[in-house]
Amino acid sequence: MTGIKSLLALITGLLLLLPAGLAAQVPDSLILSFVADPDDEGISFYWQDSTGRNYSNFGLLRAALQAEGRELVFAMNGGMFKRDASPQGLYVEAGNLMHPLDEKEGGYGNFYMQPNGVFYLSREGKGYVVPTSDFVLDSTVWYATQSGPMLLIEGKRHKKFTNGSTNLNIRNGVGILPDGRLLFAMSKEPVNFFDFAGYFLSKGCKNALYLDGAVSRTYLPAQNWEQIDGIFGVIIGLSRELK
Repeated sequence: MTGIKSLLALITGLLLLLPAGLAAQVPDSLILSFVADPDDEGISFYWQDSTGRNYSNFGLLRAALQAEGRELVFAMNGGMFKRDASPQGLYVEAGNLMHPLDEKEGGYGNFYMQPNGVFYLSREGKGYVVPTSDFVLDSTVWYATQSGPMLLIEGKRHKKFTNGSTNLNIRNGVGILPDGRLLFAMSKEPVNFFDFAGYFLSKGCKNALYLDGAVSRTYLPAQNWEQIDGIFGVIIGLSRELK
C-alpha cells in the first residue's frame, strides 16, 4: 500500500511540473460540444421576444421558433444573469445595445474573476472572445455577451486556475477554433476550471470564455441531448427553416 501511495504521489508531482498546455484536461467523452460557423445566418442570441417576455429556456425558445417556421438545432445558455433574468454585463442583439458593459474590476463570484471577457459576433460574420478591457463597442458588433472568467487568453489558461482544484461544477463555455469557427462546450459531469480550460486548449483555441456553471444547459438533439428546462437570461441558438 505504501508503494502505491508513493507512486501516486510521484505521478501527481510530475503532472504539476508539466507545462500548462500539457497538464490535465477533461476527457472528450465527458464534454458535449458543438461547432458552428460565425457567419451562419441561423445563429442568433436571444433574450426577450417582441412583447418583452423572456424566452427563459430552450423549450420556450423552440416553441417560439416553430411558430415562425424554424427548427431549433442547437442552444446553450449564453452568460450569467441577474435575479430578474436580465443579462449580467454587456448584451448586444442584432446590433442593438440591450444592456451595458460591466467594467467593475472588484466584485464577488466567477463573473468578476479578472480578467473576465466578451464573446461577440461581428456584422461581417466573424467570432471573437476578448478580455473585457480589450473590447470596443462599435457599429461592427452584431451580437455580444459578457461573462467571466476568461478560460484561455492567447493560448494560456487564466492565471487563477489551479491544477487539481476541488472546485467542481457543471460548466459551459465558448472558444474560437484556429479556423475561426466557434466551439461551444458543456461538461457532462462536474469539472474544475483548469481542466475545463484544458479542453479548449486541446482543440487549438487561443481564447475561450466561461459562460456559466451549475445552471448550464444544452439543447442538441443531433447528439440525443435535449435539456429544455431552466430559467436563463441570454440564450445562444442556431436554427433552420422547417422543411
